[in-house]
Amino acid sequence: MSGLVWERGSIRGQRLQLLLGFMLVALFLWTLLTTFISSDSHVEPHRPPAQKKSEKKAPSVSSDNMGEEKVEKQQKTDLNTTDLDKDRTERKHKTTAHTSHVEPHRPPAQKESEKKAPSVSSDNRPPAQKESEKKAPSVSSDNSHVEPDRPPAQKESEKKAPSVSSDNNHVEPPKPPAQKESEKKAPSAPSYNCNGCKTVIDKVLKNYSQTWTKQEVNFQKFRSQLRTKCNGADKFIITQANTPVGSKLVYDGERNNVQEVNSDIFKTFVKESPFSNKTWDTCAVVGSGGILANSSCGKAIDSAQFVIRCNLPPVENEFKAHVGSKTEIVTANPSILVQKYGSLSGHRRPFVESLQKYGNSMLLLPAFSFAANTPVCLRALYTIEDFEIPIQTVFFNPKYLQSLHEFWRTQGLRAVRLSTGLMMVSLALEICSNVHLYGFWPFSNHPHGFQPLNNHYYDNKPAVKGMHAMPVEFDHLLQLHSQGVLRVHLGQCGKQ
Repeated sequence: MSGLVWERGSIRGQRLQLLLGFMLVALFLWTLLTTFISSDSHVEPHRPPAQKKSEKKAPSVSSDNMGEEKVEKQQKTDLNTTDLDKDRTERKHKTTAHTSHVEPHRPPAQKESEKKAPSVSSDNRPPAQKESEKKAPSVSSDNSHVEPDRPPAQKESEKKAPSVSSDNNHVEPPKPPAQKESEKKAPSAPSYNCNGCKTVIDKVLKNYSQTWTKQEVNFQKFRSQLRTKCNGADKFIITQANTPVGSKLVYDGERNNVQEVNSDIFKTFVKESPFSNKTWDTCAVVGSGGILANSSCGKAIDSAQFVIRCNLPPVENEFKAHVGSKTEIVTANPSILVQKYGSLSGHRRPFVESLQKYGNSMLLLPAFSFAANTPVCLRALYTIEDFEIPIQTVFFNPKYLQSLHEFWRTQGLRAVRLSTGLMMVSLALEICSNVHLYGFWPFSNHPHGFQPLNNHYYDNKPAVKGMHAMPVEFDHLLQLHSQGVLRVHLGQCGKQ
């Protein structure tokens, strides 16, 4: 009987131990599930969850029937579970803190210019900002809208802060402050933005501080030298008298090209020079420089007995008051015939109509300076004859131009080719007693006031570089002005 009682007690103890084992496993699983649910549902960045003091010390399960040894084992299991939970929670927070606190739009290695750019606002932004960040505009967290935090009246330092674009946070360079209206209209004088301009302008202003008077002795001396060397009165243009049939014309711009004069070409020459044994009292040589714009020199130019103009310039409408309209000789560069009138190979009436404003003047062409010039210059002559307009076509004499080039070399002028203006001034000094020059100013600033000038009084098309030595030529003309040989007119007429 006692054995049966002992056996039943042993079975009951085994059942109790098995029940306690199941309870420990269930408690362990419940603890793990609670830990994961708690860690996924509530994570505070940058701070691990603080366990309460009661939770650290309180045992998970108590039982009246649990022995002292089992209680100690349960407490160790609870502590191990708590440590495991704490380690997982700390790793979770480290990962969350690493991914949640990132400063976008800034690479790890920033350039100097990027360090000065305004930073993007964030909830984790440190309270102590740099001075430069306080002045820069703040950017909203959605990176799509820049909200200025400046008052309407910005300080000068704030105007120079770089702006941040809304699409990719690209730092744009600071824009210069807008000019005031008075600054935009202020003249740039004296800017001296042309090479050698200041030295020449100083000479001009010094010379014009004195009243100009003609020096007859100097004039006659220079004219005599020109006539002896060049004889422009008889040789300036090709005539049937100075170039008979069978003569050979050597192109002055291409010495290796020679044109033999046949009967057809001979017929295109005028019979004799219109300048032989003639002298005009006053001659005006009118250049096309921008200095003539708004000069009011039209009446003074038209008052001369003989007026020479260069390169088919406009003389009508708004230009007449400043450049006049009277014309005895007008030159034409073959490039104008090619570019503006299609080499006169098509419709020729526009060319004829453009010549009517010059009246019954002479059209002077360099037909035998370059071989390419000859065909288009002959077509110009045939066009004038076909339309029967009162203009007379004449050609530069290449022999005269060669001798003129050598003459100016003796005067210290060395250039690839003389300008048309200097050629016409040379003729005027031979056939005129008083020579006046208008529109001769090869620099980009006005001598009085230094305001910018166009290249021509009618456009700003640049001159061909490397062909003429315009500033050097003008310096020689200025010397003749100082010597009383001729007079150069600058600025407003009547105010010099």
